Amino acid sequence: MRASLIQIAVNEDESVDSRRQRVAALVREQAGADLVVLPELWTTGAFAYEEFGREAEPLEGPTYEAMAKAASDAGVWLHAGSIPERDPDGPLYNTSLVFSPSGELAAAYRKIHRFGFDKGEAVLMGAGRDQVTVRLPGTTLGVATCYDLRFPELFRALVDAGAETLVIPAGWPERRRAHWTLLAQARAVENQAFVLACGTAGTHAGVPQAGHSIVVDPWGEVLAEAGQDEEILTVDFDPAKVATTREQFPALKDRVLGLEPPRR
Repeated sequence: MRASLIQIAVNEDESVDSRRQRVAALVREQAGADLVVLPELWTTGAFAYEEFGREAEPLEGPTYEAMAKAASDAGVWLHAGSIPERDPDGPLYNTSLVFSPSGELAAAYRKIHRFGFDKGEAVLMGAGRDQVTVRLPGTTLGVATCYDLRFPELFRALVDAGAETLVIPAGWPERRRAHWTLLAQARAVENQAFVLACGTAGTHAGVPQAGHSIVVDPWGEVLAEAGQDEEILTVDFDPAKVATTREQFPALKDRVLGLEPPRR
């Protein structure tokens, strides 16, 4: 498979609508890839908390429409990163959208773990409840978002649901970039899965972004890594390596905890 991770620069001098159009054009340029991945909250910036309410949109809003059309035009599976979603019957959500090559919505994932320690996203947005996987030709995606990366139990549940490739859009800050790389490799090794982690560039509300989007194989080897500026990271990988790795080193079969109720 060929995956293209588009590490978008989110800057305050570009309007949301202009960035939406620019990103749609970048997606169209990836025709020939199998999967294209965008970052978290690239319409507003992950730390631009004051923009969440102003720029929130319904699930099938302008970003949905632009990304569905771009996926169809390019003929690619598109993980369109996440948007601030306004549920008409509830709070805002940090919601990821996945489109098929025909432009149909294949999945929507509301971020489960909200960042902020009782402020920011943690109080402005509701928490998702559902784990999401998406079957592609050749692999099954497990979908997570940014801060989710710090919670290994979510990824183990995705693997139990059949995930072989873990896709993580993020708006990760530069000051914790070492954690970003470390955790991406850890999630790959412990789950014997590919990890495709796509971050943002630029500065969100004064918070410099880490960039360094990364693709890791099931042995923890880094196949490709971006720099800190806007960049398109393209990598070819063989999804069959997941099954081979799990067969050659069957650590997942030796699991004990989490498989049975504790004894009383």
